[in-house]
Amino acid sequence: AALGLNLLFHVPLLPAGFITGVIAFGLLDLQRRGFRPFELAISALLGLILLGFLYETVKIGPSASGAAHGLIPHFGNSGSVYLAVGIIGATVMPHNLYLHSALVQSRSFQRDEPSMKKAIRFNTIDSVAALAVAFLVNAAILVLAALVFFGKTGVALPGGEIVHFSPDSDWIRIAHLTLAPLLGTALASTLFVVALLASGQSSTITGTLAGQVVMEGFMHWRIRPWVRRLITRLIAILPAIFIIGVRGEGSVTDLLTLSQVILALQLPLAMFPLLHFTSSRKLMGKWRPGLALLIAGWVSAIVITSMDVAGLPESLREAWQVIVGR
Repeated sequence: AALGLNLLFHVPLLPAGFITGVIAFGLLDLQRRGFRPFELAISALLGLILLGFLYETVKIGPSASGAAHGLIPHFGNSGSVYLAVGIIGATVMPHNLYLHSALVQSRSFQRDEPSMKKAIRFNTIDSVAALAVAFLVNAAILVLAALVFFGKTGVALPGGEIVHFSPDSDWIRIAHLTLAPLLGTALASTLFVVALLASGQSSTITGTLAGQVVMEGFMHWRIRPWVRRLITRLIAILPAIFIIGVRGEGSVTDLLTLSQVILALQLPLAMFPLLHFTSSRKLMGKWRPGLALLIAGWVSAIVITSMDVAGLPESLREAWQVIVGR
């Protein structure tokens, strides 16, 4: 989100980071008007991202067989596991495991069994739809990036200007070029930056809401909503502000990738307790998940943990390089 403000309004990254926190507070205030207006605001933000990238993907016309082949993981070099772990972290995000579970309580339903089953069913549909949208957005971004950047030393813009690529290119700052073949550089840049800002704000809001869920539902901290939001927002934003202050406005791509890898490294810490509690007949009773769902959950947790362990040495090296600068 801070990068979106930086590219759109040329606000330096450090103050832009604080501004995103203020915007998040404003959007969270929509909760006072009920949860549905808040959901509509988030859906509108995500809709901008989805429509922009899917439309461009269809217009460029990637190979369907090539895109399908790319869904099969390939770990061809030392950095591929690190990037794959980052993609998992960016798509799933550990805090959303708690948030999606808690959102069932945002529905108005009676405490009888049929009503609770209905609420759980609709919440399951919501979660599956949200992850499907996340999958489509990430797939569209990867396909566009492959078509525009992979194996090339530069790209020709519609106006004839040549932008050269190098190992030191800050890819996120030139990522708007993925939209240039269709819309032209100026409009492409604006649309991409708006999508970047929207995705950043939606992520910062879900992170804050997940913090509230844990503080209220698990730790039973009953404090004023604005204080709770302030605490959860500062916990999330201060590390990023610190790194930006230390690093300056260097390569943002490395910082974003590292943040996604950190999310993936945290996933087992959320998945194993969640699976342990939901597997318990004593705690869940008749609401315990079925055997197939439990097996899928435990297998996913083990696979993600294995990838985290395999990518941990490289993650630690990358973290040090990002913090101190290359």
